[in-house]
Amino acid sequence: MAAAPAPRDPSGAPSLSRLLLTLAILTCACDACKTVTLHVPSKLDAEKFVGRVNLRECLKSANLIHSSDADFQVLEDGSVYTTSAVLFSSKKRHFTISLSNSENHEEKEMHVLLEHQTKALKQSHPKEKVLRRAKRRWAPIPCSMMENSLGPFPLFLQQIESDAAQNYTVYYSISGPGVDQPPLNLFYVERNTGNLFCTGPVDREQYPSFEIVAFAATPDGYHPEFPLPLLIRIEDENDNYPIFTNSTYIFTIAEHSRIGSTVGQVCATDKDEPGTLHTQLKYSILQQLPASPTLFFMNPTTGVITTTTSQLDRELLDKYQLKIKVQDMNGQHFGLQTTATCIICIEDVNDHLPTFTRSSYVASVEENTVDVEILRVSIEDKDLINTANWRANYTILNGNENGHFKIVTDPKTNEGVLCVVKPLNYEERQQLTLQIGVVNEAPYYRETTSKSAMSTATITVNVKNQDEGPECSPPVQTVRIKENAPVNTRSQGYKASNPDTKSSSDIRYKKINDPKGWITVDENTGSITTFRNLDREAEAIRNGVYNVTILATDKAGRTCTGTLGIILEDVNDNGPVILKKTAIICKPTMSSTAIVAFDPDDPMNGPPFHFSLEEDSDANAQRVWALTKINDTAARLSNQNDLPFGPYTVRVRVTDRHGLSHTTPLNVIMCDCITENDCSLRGVSRTGTGEFRLGKWAILAILLGIALLFCILFTLVCGATGTAKKPKAFPDDVTQQNLIVSNTEAPGDDKVYSANGFTHTVGSAGAGACGTVGSGVIHAGQETIEMVKGHQTLDSCRGGEQHAREPCGAGHVEVEPGRYTYSEWRSFTQPRLGEESIRGHTLIKN
Repeated sequence: MAAAPAPRDPSGAPSLSRLLLTLAILTCACDACKTVTLHVPSKLDAEKFVGRVNLRECLKSANLIHSSDADFQVLEDGSVYTTSAVLFSSKKRHFTISLSNSENHEEKEMHVLLEHQTKALKQSHPKEKVLRRAKRRWAPIPCSMMENSLGPFPLFLQQIESDAAQNYTVYYSISGPGVDQPPLNLFYVERNTGNLFCTGPVDREQYPSFEIVAFAATPDGYHPEFPLPLLIRIEDENDNYPIFTNSTYIFTIAEHSRIGSTVGQVCATDKDEPGTLHTQLKYSILQQLPASPTLFFMNPTTGVITTTTSQLDRELLDKYQLKIKVQDMNGQHFGLQTTATCIICIEDVNDHLPTFTRSSYVASVEENTVDVEILRVSIEDKDLINTANWRANYTILNGNENGHFKIVTDPKTNEGVLCVVKPLNYEERQQLTLQIGVVNEAPYYRETTSKSAMSTATITVNVKNQDEGPECSPPVQTVRIKENAPVNTRSQGYKASNPDTKSSSDIRYKKINDPKGWITVDENTGSITTFRNLDREAEAIRNGVYNVTILATDKAGRTCTGTLGIILEDVNDNGPVILKKTAIICKPTMSSTAIVAFDPDDPMNGPPFHFSLEEDSDANAQRVWALTKINDTAARLSNQNDLPFGPYTVRVRVTDRHGLSHTTPLNVIMCDCITENDCSLRGVSRTGTGEFRLGKWAILAILLGIALLFCILFTLVCGATGTAKKPKAFPDDVTQQNLIVSNTEAPGDDKVYSANGFTHTVGSAGAGACGTVGSGVIHAGQETIEMVKGHQTLDSCRGGEQHAREPCGAGHVEVEPGRYTYSEWRSFTQPRLGEESIRGHTLIKN
């Protein structure tokens, strides 16, 4: 069939609109591709195929194609046709193909050279796939052959013919698989006639078809026709047997499965042509072993095997064997068939309950034995051995309320093993009856109640008597004795017994632990006698109970041990005491302290306590001190007067609820402190019992220091009287002198001690006839000690010899540069003071 001509206008010329559109788009210089040469005969008719060029090599995505020569048209596949008849001379002719892409504005040009071929060219076979044909006769003709054909060979298939043979001498040729590609030389064509032949049989399963290409060419090498694709189809023959995917199939299905339950599916394949009777397979069961009854059905189309009954029972038969068949041609008798074996295994389910082989059992065990096996019980179960459907779980249903027994499963024999885990007592019970039950690990496959799914049995356990030793029961026994009971007081003691006879005869007793040795034990009766006075408040007593360990022994030498607890009944023999005998009152932050009393007696003989002050030690105690109640065991001691700092002794009597009292001397320290710890840091001495004491050597040193100080002052006064003209003389009137000692590092309060009475005044000034008192100042760690007369310093009143004895008027103290320093005072007094005087002086300063 001829190719469609290019669009033309009524005058016969190509469409001008298309040419103008192409010229409008080509606005840029074009890149030239390689030149293509086409060989043509001397004359070409209109709408004649000239040749083909590869446009994609020049521009892959061209959507506009234009030929510069109006006599030639170029299609999208690169085919070149004549638009009118063309006569070639000996000269060459060429034209240009313009290619462009309107999207990215890319443009290319390809030059085509047309040459007249004067001599015949070597036959060539273009292999381009033909997209269209030129003439009606040159077209693919259906062609086929039967596979495995018997010939005769060569076998004629068909004739190919071109209409160009009417005008030209045409030679035919073929190319492709079966010709010049494997399998080689299977097909050939007669050059002049176009008759196509096959040289031998073909297996369709190996070569279902052959796609060859036929060519028609003139002697001068011109191809008047497109290459003709020719399909040679190999017709199928039923020459392949269907084959099962497995030679033996193994499936499993649970017993008692419902009707129609799927067992499995078999599958077969056939190499013949799909979609034909040659591959339409049909499955069937040829034989079942055992043959009766028929239990399985096979779907002939899908090969699915299902059950036809729900009576599959593994305990009757656990395996079935089927001989199955598959046949093509939809199972017709002339179809090819193959057989295979299918083994169906029946899977076990728990469809049999375990049952005891006996309904009752008898066992015996000696008393006081533990962790022993006393009985084994067996069961029957038809389910598969060593599976959860067969393994048993035993339990004790009744009779084991005290936990004496347990039952476990022997994993090897599946028996129930009854063991004693808690000792039995023959004297308490001689026989026990147990009810046991058994179930499988796996639940029963049918819905049942727990009782109907459980098998039960009865076990009678006889307890055997055992000759036992004495029994110390209860292990702790008590007796009550008053703590003030006289020595040799007799009381009931510990009692042990024979568990068989419940008698205490022939049992001997002995104490093995008596912490304080207070009692003796009667060997025959176990009674006790006090050996010493009992004291409930003793250190070893806890909660008023004194424990003694007793050993009981029978005739056979068997023993048991018990504890005798002696409950000491309290007697009010202890008055309440104050344990903390030292109390500190910090002035001025507090004016009272709390005191707490304790009574070691029983609370029935203890609080509430009554606190009172004893008048025999201090007649003014009631006026100076006061007691107020805080609670039943504590009171508050208050100071009613502004007492000076120092220790004081206060006697406090504490009386319990029954009138028994005890007097405690309290050492009360009035201290200049904020807290009690501050008082201890400031040098307040407290003994371990809370009393304030000074050693005898400290008292002696204080007295000796005072005496030596008076001697030194007297010597200085006498020396100053004899040497009035000396610049550093001492004042005459020693009796009016005051020793001022200052320990402050900065201006502050001074402590002035009187030489005659050692009374102190606190403050930097005092009220007197002569004004303020002079103060001593420490400079660089050195103390300044001044002698003052009355309330004036000596040097401030001197002024000269004529004024040495004149009194001074009221006014402020003037300190002259010539006053005595601490170093001068020390150099003067050091040879005269011993170690004891210095120690006394230090105590006075502190």
